[in-house]
Amino acid sequence: MKSNSRRKFIKKSALASSIFIVPRHVLGGNGYTAPSDKLNIAGIGVGGRGASVLKGCESENIVALCDVDFSYASKTFKRYPDAKVYKDYRVMLDNQNDIDAVVIGTPDHTHAVITMLAMGKGKHVYCEKPLAHTVFETRTITEAAKKYNIQTQMGNQGRSSDEIRDLKEWLEDGAIGDVTEIYAWTDRPRGGKPWSHFDVKAMSKETPEIPDTMDWDLWLGPVRHRPYHPDYHPSKWRAWLDFGTGAMGDMGCHILDPSFYALDLGAPSEVQATSTHWLPEVSSQTYPLASIVRMNFPERGSKPPVKLTWSDGRILPPVPKEFAKGQKFSPSGAMLIGTDGIMIHGSHGARDLTILPNKKMQAYNKPEKTITRVPMTKEGQWGHQNDWIRACKEGKTSCSSFDYGGPLTEMALLGMIAIQVKDQRLEWDSKNLRFTNNEDANKLLHIEYRKGWSL
Repeated sequence: MKSNSRRKFIKKSALASSIFIVPRHVLGGNGYTAPSDKLNIAGIGVGGRGASVLKGCESENIVALCDVDFSYASKTFKRYPDAKVYKDYRVMLDNQNDIDAVVIGTPDHTHAVITMLAMGKGKHVYCEKPLAHTVFETRTITEAAKKYNIQTQMGNQGRSSDEIRDLKEWLEDGAIGDVTEIYAWTDRPRGGKPWSHFDVKAMSKETPEIPDTMDWDLWLGPVRHRPYHPDYHPSKWRAWLDFGTGAMGDMGCHILDPSFYALDLGAPSEVQATSTHWLPEVSSQTYPLASIVRMNFPERGSKPPVKLTWSDGRILPPVPKEFAKGQKFSPSGAMLIGTDGIMIHGSHGARDLTILPNKKMQAYNKPEKTITRVPMTKEGQWGHQNDWIRACKEGKTSCSSFDYGGPLTEMALLGMIAIQVKDQRLEWDSKNLRFTNNEDANKLLHIEYRKGWSL
């Protein structure tokens, strides 16, 4: 990248010469950052979630914006009037050479193709969770990222929280003994039309016009063609197998993150699922209203095997006897069952972390904080984007680089496969990326791309 090369040249020249460089804070005052020390960032998919991510990158130069729907992205375009605007990310990456890094906030089904192209062109990449739409895409991205001299970050913001580090330190301190079982849950899907109640038959007969401001073919990207409908875009795409990854793919990367991190879960050896009844006319196209996924994780060093039960659609875990009178589960969260107690937390980075029963929490002497924390922003928010920006500038890995975010995503997406084959016990061989006992499940590890699209 030109900006990186320029900075390296300046550093080498300064070391090789006897000229003293005046510290920048003397020239510009405390807190001053020279333009040459800022990243040039491009946003891809900036009408929805991508707009929020970009706000966390405003310490840098926002130089380009790309979205297939100019109307949906118009507010973001107005916020960064100096940025060049594109509909096709391929054109942007080919033509604008000053881009150092990209933020990807598109629907799940286009994460992989955009990420691979950006990495191949030497761009640092921040990609919203889940990292990709299929298990194969996720593994491909994870392995490819190791080959490029770039910094990556997946957008599971809770990974930058203090609480997720507290959880790991408390567990390592033996606060609840050895964890052998986990319950995780979410109230998703919620809002709008229930996921399995789209009237697919009626939709197939309707012919709504594509908005003049939108490129529908680009929005579809690598997936099979289907006519435009407002029940896909914006936001409702999460319900559809072709575009989203269901409740577990959506929220698993948040809610399961603390356990995955603190317990070094890695890949499960077995996974199975059951769900609510899918209406026949939509069962092959959308995710169910509610589901339960069960995973078994083998021993990891001195850590014992773990059983994980995930539930969505407002299905809650068993109420523990350690609950105080009137205590209720949060809408989304997880409960870790140990040999000497229980930990419970909300969504996103072990929010509201506590030990049950309450008297055990009150008596607990918290251990010393030994894990490096990610600094909060001035607004008191998790500095997830700042952690990535720091990594890009220092060359030191971010907390949720693709080395971490990839395996976390794989775990969540295995659950979505189990939901689709339903009521089958699947044996997973992570090393060889295949189920050893179910070829129907293996067919769901990836999709066939449309002509003209590839990783």
